[in-house]
Amino acid sequence: MTSQHEPESAPRIAPLPIDEWGEEAIAAVASAFGAGGVKAFRRAGMAPNVLATMVHHPGLAAAFNRLGNELLTRPAIGHRERELVLLRVAWRTRAQYEWVHHVRQTERYGLDATDVQGIIDGACEKWSALDGDLVAAADQLLDHYRIDDATWQRLAVHLDDRQLVELPFIVGTYSCLAMAFNSWNLQLEEGLDAGGVPPLPE
Repeated sequence: MTSQHEPESAPRIAPLPIDEWGEEAIAAVASAFGAGGVKAFRRAGMAPNVLATMVHHPGLAAAFNRLGNELLTRPAIGHRERELVLLRVAWRTRAQYEWVHHVRQTERYGLDATDVQGIIDGACEKWSALDGDLVAAADQLLDHYRIDDATWQRLAVHLDDRQLVELPFIVGTYSCLAMAFNSWNLQLEEGLDAGGVPPLPE
């Protein structure tokens, strides 16, 4: 039997093949990745499953792609710090697609296997006080929809107002994606598996 958080072997909504994308779908992807991104996907003959699924709703895809692109390419909080937060969200929400993709990118953002284990455990000896508070803030937002006063005050020592505004949006964006991915039974792309990535708990 498939567990509640383990994707079934087939998606509930199949990714839309690129040759079936209409003008609205193309525009939705181009809004975040540009015309060059669309051409690159066409040359490859495929797009990431998340994009190819979202383009079933082009208007939503366009809006969400712009938000996601902002958080991925220009995070006020910093790339490493963003990854700590979103990986904790992926772990807590049991979002396999999100978890596998981002664990495989940890070195790119200055994280290693020790950090990944810390994300699983919720704490890591080598982390700074800020690192620990960011992960704690993610937990508080997931559990109570609010960062508590003590954690907020500690975060405010290190983060400016722009970064503090962004932090709940990182947690909210990736928890929203987790809900979608888990509900769609979104599958990993062909040729990509979870080998070497710590498995999500039942």
